[in-house]
Amino acid sequence: MAKLTSKKRSRMRSTSFAIPSERKYPINDLTHARNALARVAQHGTSAEKSQVRRAVKRKYPSIQVSGLKNTRKRRRK
Repeated sequence: MAKLTSKKRSRMRSTSFAIPSERKYPINDLTHARNALARVAQHGTSAEKSQVRRAVKRKYPSIQVSGLKNTRKRRRK
């Protein structure tokens, strides 16, 4: 994982965090995004879990994120 020092973390934009209001769970790169998913699964509330999952999926669609409901509407035949 890329080293994220406190100096670098304090310079990051709030949009680089999964929970920008609290500057929690940095998702500035792919490795940190995966780590954010793992940490929130261990220690996060259910609201934090869904917020982090949505943020990671939005920023990195290639990552498989479990626990998200499919928001696409299915077409009826």
